[in-house]
Amino acid sequence: MLLTEAQIEAQLTDAARRGEFDDLPGSGQPLELDDDSAVPEELRMAYRVMKNAGHVPEVVQIRGEIASVEALLQAADDEASRQHAARRLRVLLDRLNRSGHGRGMVSESGYFRQLCERMDGPAR
Repeated sequence: MLLTEAQIEAQLTDAARRGEFDDLPGSGQPLELDDDSAVPEELRMAYRVMKNAGHVPEVVQIRGEIASVEALLQAADDEASRQHAARRLRVLLDRLNRSGHGRGMVSESGYFRQLCERMDGPAR
């Protein structure tokens, strides 16, 4: 039996009136929500269920790695470290684009593009 949104709202309102939500752990504290703004809205619930089960979709893992490597790239203090991070970032971007979830994505970092152009031509 599927419930309509109005029926669910009515049940929640009744439960709140009966005090069933009083004294819950974390009551009165702000919610700590994960930033899932990069996940399409229609997939967020499924991704959250998978995450709670201990599974992280490959695209989410790759995007996290991309963010980490971009931070390393910007913090690199020598040419060898910069080149290593830039190569790693290119590999991750290629994996993301091949998965179909990157849609031609290039690094958000303007610094990465400049470094790639200086090393061997425009960033892909």
